[in-house]
Amino acid sequence: MASAAAAAAAALARGAGARAAAVLLGGCGGAARGRPVCTAPGTAPDMKGYLWERYREAKRGTRDLVPSIMNNLLNPDAIFSNNEMSLSDIEIYGFDYDYTLVFYSKHLHTLIFNAARDLLINEHRYPVEIRKYEYDPNFAIRGLHYDVQRAVLMKIDAFHYIQLGTVYRGLSVVPDEEVIEMYEGSHVPLEQMSDFYGKSSHGNTMKQFMDIFSLPEMSLLSCVNEYFLKNNIDYEPVHLYKDVKDSIRDVHIKGIMYRAIEADIEKYICYAEQTRAVLAKLADHGKKMFLITNSPSSFVDKGMRYIVGKDWRDLFDVVIVQAEKPNFFNDKRRPFRKVNEKGVLLWDKIHKLQKGQIYKQGNLYEFLKLTGWRGSKVLYFGDHIYSDLADLTLKHGWRTGAIIPELRSELRIMNTEQYIQTMTWLQTLTGLLEQMQVHRDVESQLVLQEWKKERKEMRDMTKNFFNAQFGSLFRTDQNPTYFLRRLSRFADIYMASLSCLLSYDVSHTFYPRRTPLQHELPAWSDGARAPAPAPAPGSACAPLREAHGD
Repeated sequence: MASAAAAAAAALARGAGARAAAVLLGGCGGAARGRPVCTAPGTAPDMKGYLWERYREAKRGTRDLVPSIMNNLLNPDAIFSNNEMSLSDIEIYGFDYDYTLVFYSKHLHTLIFNAARDLLINEHRYPVEIRKYEYDPNFAIRGLHYDVQRAVLMKIDAFHYIQLGTVYRGLSVVPDEEVIEMYEGSHVPLEQMSDFYGKSSHGNTMKQFMDIFSLPEMSLLSCVNEYFLKNNIDYEPVHLYKDVKDSIRDVHIKGIMYRAIEADIEKYICYAEQTRAVLAKLADHGKKMFLITNSPSSFVDKGMRYIVGKDWRDLFDVVIVQAEKPNFFNDKRRPFRKVNEKGVLLWDKIHKLQKGQIYKQGNLYEFLKLTGWRGSKVLYFGDHIYSDLADLTLKHGWRTGAIIPELRSELRIMNTEQYIQTMTWLQTLTGLLEQMQVHRDVESQLVLQEWKKERKEMRDMTKNFFNAQFGSLFRTDQNPTYFLRRLSRFADIYMASLSCLLSYDVSHTFYPRRTPLQHELPAWSDGARAPAPAPAPGSACAPLREAHGD
């Protein structure tokens, strides 16, 4: 599984971390230079001193490693590959609209939150006092799970384990002990997880929020939960979830969001010349392009005129609006309808999808029949892992590209010296704990408990680098998140924005990183091997291994 976040952490853990483990865990004092560790006959071994000396040597070695790691930073504008793919094989490029071709300012999520909150009050008769809650852009991250019946929001890893410390009821964290009691541990069984598209249905209690538009929904759920809890109001969590979901949906369905954006397009849409530059580059190289979006015709037209120009339709061979993805990829019954310049639906039977025209609804099977665009010569970009990409790669063999706007900011954090210092020491300290756990005497165990406490504190610190409540979009403490697991499965490549394509030739081949498996030696560790546990003071005076192997 190759990802920017995973690769960087792996580079620390198995690259610099492996060197640190081999060099720094080779022994203390003379042991580090391959000399034996001995104590005078009849004297009690000083285990506390021995362990802390190993700790200090490891700390010094970690500081020496950081400058070399700082010379190999990741590019936030790079494209990352989960699967080998050559652009020379791609003849047709497809795009989603929202958060793929067009990006929105921070004002949009505030608009969605406020509009949905008002719908809860005016149409669902929720207490008017919830109007005091405002949208906090720093509260939630994408990819979280929400337990509909227990009304708790949480982060789950690729193995269905809850990351303790990231479970929130309302706006307050749930203590670890309560979480463990609630779930009889920290594992969520498969039958309770969300369905294929991240939704809760048919007995599944978990809903996964994969859409960027879901950030206001998570915040609104948490705020209303908080109000009910603070005021000791008895309520049914399932009803609350449904009402909030319906209110968020109505912000879109009733056109509230669309009208607001069209009325003040400069406030809500982030103008980007690079979107047109990407499309123009592909057109200049003879690539065919199409757009499939769930957004309505007039909304897309005004947005594309703003970011690309009034001739934007000349760049696309096919334009499809209100497609109702993911149903578009599975329903074989709905035919296409042409939309005229005034937005009126025509009743003509569609025998061909014509350039310069706009079509509504339809289905992928009819699309394939009319265009003949099949298989791995098609590359489709979208931001929603399930609705945009999953069916295309699993059922139709298209190549897929995920647009992950959060990636750029996370990589910038990961490139900071503070983050690299923290992560390098965290991996080294974990190696120390792994090697020294063989010492079971009371004195040693007390030292190890202090190290474990420091390790936990550092894990909390690394979480706070990204988001104080939930941490990184891509990792739990050490495992990939459930979000990253799905991203790795459904996206051949992923990037922060389409503008990243400008740095690559149209014949470029993307190769996934060969991140080592747990039983493999990292190629960049200079042959380092984690040494066997060193003899403790007072043990037989056998010489230790050299730092770089047997």
